Amino acid sequence: MPSLTIPQTPRYVHAPPTKENLQYADLAIIDLSKAATTEGRAELAVELRRALTTHGFFYIINHGYTQTQTERMFDIADIPMSGVPEDEKRAYAGDSKETGIFQGYKPRQYWACVTNKSTITVRAQPFLPDIDAFVHHNHHNILHEICRLMALSLELPEDTFVKLHDFDAPGVSYSTTSFLNCVRGSDVAASEVYEIVNPRQYDCCLAHTVADIGSITLLWSQPVSALQIQTKEGWRWVKHIDNALLVNVGDSIEFLTGGFYKGTIHRVVQPPIDQRGYTRLSVIYFSFLNDNVKLVPLKDSPVLDRAGIERKCEDDVAPTMKAWRVARISAYGASNLHKGKEPGIEEEVLNGIVVKHYN
Repeated sequence: MPSLTIPQTPRYVHAPPTKENLQYADLAIIDLSKAATTEGRAELAVELRRALTTHGFFYIINHGYTQTQTERMFDIADIPMSGVPEDEKRAYAGDSKETGIFQGYKPRQYWACVTNKSTITVRAQPFLPDIDAFVHHNHHNILHEICRLMALSLELPEDTFVKLHDFDAPGVSYSTTSFLNCVRGSDVAASEVYEIVNPRQYDCCLAHTVADIGSITLLWSQPVSALQIQTKEGWRWVKHIDNALLVNVGDSIEFLTGGFYKGTIHRVVQPPIDQRGYTRLSVIYFSFLNDNVKLVPLKDSPVLDRAGIERKCEDDVAPTMKAWRVARISAYGASNLHKGKEPGIEEEVLNGIVVKHYN
């Protein structure tokens, strides 16, 4: 008979919030509990549209997980990072450039993520029930609610985006829960899509300065200030809110909305001085459309019809989600970029589509 004892974990201690006076982005806060009623969803759809057409990022609160549940997930997330010896990490190494998928530990310029039992170390496997419940909660109770609000914001049937995010779809069209860790000077720690650099040598971390690859990203807020987003006023820091999620859309949503909802450029830099002695542990739910979804604009949306559609390519040559995911992941850090037409921008061409890197 299976044990009913809940496995205990070492407590992960977050860094204290920074005391530095930073320029923060003024991001909308969406109370997901309001989505329980038709009137509430209509109200939130307007808020979501405003948020995605201004900064492209917003917070979610009242998402169904308590502060205690969230803290336990950070405790569990730290196990694959600080509780696994280096030889075991190497045994679970992955190669995204070859496979076009995320699974496995990565050295510098990569990130570590766990998605299923085959890529979870022995030390983390006792916590699979927690991880499974967390994944289902992210997908069904948060992601799908955001999908409904996004559909309403475009005056489409509520299930339009839900149907494009099947949990049990074949391939790797399901979403992934990633545990990411940044440790100063570490050779094996995972980084959030940026290179870990020694603070004695550099002033900042080189950033992932293109839009996310997937559809919707859910980042569980943590106190180390490092994430910045590009706004009309310049780069702005993202402020930590206890037990909140930070949400943004990726370039597959930009495809589907004809540029109406764009993936916001963001980067991760070194934390403020008073936080540089701490690790930065992130828990992220990366969402992807079903592998077979063709990345063409949703022509039935009255909102998009009024706003006008900007295509990245002609519909007949548009890639599927799978083709685009594999191309973007395989090329990251491996392709040769060339100087773009705009200052400070480099470009590459994937599947006939120009991808800009704001380096």
